Amino acid sequence: MLDGLRLFAKSWPGKILGAFLLVGVAGFGINNVITDLGSNTVARVGDQEITSREFLRSYQSQVNRLAQQIGRVPTVSEAESMGLPTFVLLNLSEGEAMNVLANQLGLGVSEEKLGQMLRQDPSFQGTLGNFDPSIFSQVLQQSGWTEAEYFETRGNEAKREQLVSSLFADRTLPDVAEELINGYAGTQRTIDYVTLTELNIDTPAEPTEEELAAYLTEHQTEYRTVETRKVQMIDLSLASLAASKTIPEDAIVAEYERTRDTLTTPETRTIEQVVLTGDQEAIFNAGLAEGRDFATLIAEVGRTPTGLGTLARNQVTDPTLAEAAFGLQEGGVAIIPGVAGKRAIHVSAINPARQPTLEEAREQIANSLAMAEARTEINEVLDQVEELRAAFQPLTDIAARFDLDLYEADVTVGGSQLDVLPNLAPEDRSRLSQAIFNAREGQLTPSVPQAGNAHIFFDLLELLPARDQTLDEVREELTAALTTERTNNALLARSEEIVQQLRDGASLADVALQLNLFPQISAPFSRFGSDDGSIDQITAQAAFNGGPDHKGSVVSGSGEFIVFEVVENTVPTEPLETATADSLQTEAQNGLYADFIGAVRDDAGLRINQQALTQLLTLNYGQ
Repeated sequence: MLDGLRLFAKSWPGKILGAFLLVGVAGFGINNVITDLGSNTVARVGDQEITSREFLRSYQSQVNRLAQQIGRVPTVSEAESMGLPTFVLLNLSEGEAMNVLANQLGLGVSEEKLGQMLRQDPSFQGTLGNFDPSIFSQVLQQSGWTEAEYFETRGNEAKREQLVSSLFADRTLPDVAEELINGYAGTQRTIDYVTLTELNIDTPAEPTEEELAAYLTEHQTEYRTVETRKVQMIDLSLASLAASKTIPEDAIVAEYERTRDTLTTPETRTIEQVVLTGDQEAIFNAGLAEGRDFATLIAEVGRTPTGLGTLARNQVTDPTLAEAAFGLQEGGVAIIPGVAGKRAIHVSAINPARQPTLEEAREQIANSLAMAEARTEINEVLDQVEELRAAFQPLTDIAARFDLDLYEADVTVGGSQLDVLPNLAPEDRSRLSQAIFNAREGQLTPSVPQAGNAHIFFDLLELLPARDQTLDEVREELTAALTTERTNNALLARSEEIVQQLRDGASLADVALQLNLFPQISAPFSRFGSDDGSIDQITAQAAFNGGPDHKGSVVSGSGEFIVFEVVENTVPTEPLETATADSLQTEAQNGLYADFIGAVRDDAGLRINQQALTQLLTLNYGQ
């Protein structure tokens, strides 16, 4: 029940208290075209600007998330159809609207508070969990942020937190709302039910030719092929060119002798640490003097050590820790200074440095030599391939000449079939697929550049346009679909007959006996289903669609045809559990906050530079 309550808590505004969660931006669209904004300004809320840099940073983050979900980077038109630019602008405008209000109220953030936020940011913490300036600079550089932008952003976040805490922290859900929700989500029912199968109906007649033809005409869109293009491809990259190389044994041996010292795996140590108070330090020192081990000592002081991992010396960013840890024997303990006192470190395992044998290093060396040869040759090979392509040489001959693999695929617009190319990154499939679908039969197609000086060459062998499939092609599928439809309709009709018999006073046991079935009794369940999964949410909702003596039928989530009658209805007598009540309070505050932000933004005025937005997306992401 608690899981169901938690699930319900997440969606309760839409079911019970929608009035609390009216979102002021529901009807928002990006139709305003503003001419009084600068070319570097995508939008403005009041006097707060959303710059192209801010928009691109947030937009790219959302594009990356979407690419992980769909397996490829969406085009600009696809992103627009999904509402991605609008979504990004809405998110950014919410923050700027709160900034406008914070500035109007004169809110500010001290340098001390910003410094505290910086030190607590986990993105900039080193091995020991302390702020590391070098990591701070590195993360900002990789993310395309300046220090000024970072502190401005964090300062705005702190001001918005002040607003939220002052305006919404004390807003609580009325007791009557909690009671309604508890009654809605906490009530449990038990049903007697039977599951109908094909054995409980007459077998449907075999579809005739005329019926199949009529069914195909009615459902023709479901029996249509998609456009497919048969292509032949070669992958010219460092990896593919290196794979074509055969490295002589004497060259491998010579390279091993030359580089064997550099192939050494560095020593690593598994390190633990525990922070000590003054009394605990004394206990540790006394125990070490008496020869007690680390496990015994931490048990005596009642502390749990923190594992820092198995690290090489150059991976330990704390010089004091590195010096101490790599000066201990395996199992050794040392006490060193820490941020808030002393800390004990323990080396639980040592993996000594070692040098691989020729056999162990053979594959690595061969690959390294092959890649070196490929790097010196790839530009020359690329020029030769381009010349051969210009001379209309087939890819089969080019692949054979340079010992490259030849790939064939029947590609649809999504490009999933391009996974036959082992060196093609998933995010690059859409670009190659787009090039394939822009090609014309009989024309020489240019290569598709990839990262790392790689190129994909392809020839369009055949174009198979989308078309309606004929009856002969899909006869079996049509027969199965039409038979299934008739069977399901018959089961639905039988379910309705049984439900009517139950409503007329017949018992489920008597009806089931006539059908050679045995009624089953369910476990108690809420509107979200039973804890053991035997009653899913679809069936549970059907059982709650009537009163305490409700009788009905439903097709469950797994496709079972169920006829049921409610035999028990249990109303909760205990109030909501604390965790669930707290979650509902949070949802209520979030709903009020969303409504409030919409009103603030409407009051400040949101203006969008549609022309700058379109140009920005086109220049950075193409069509």
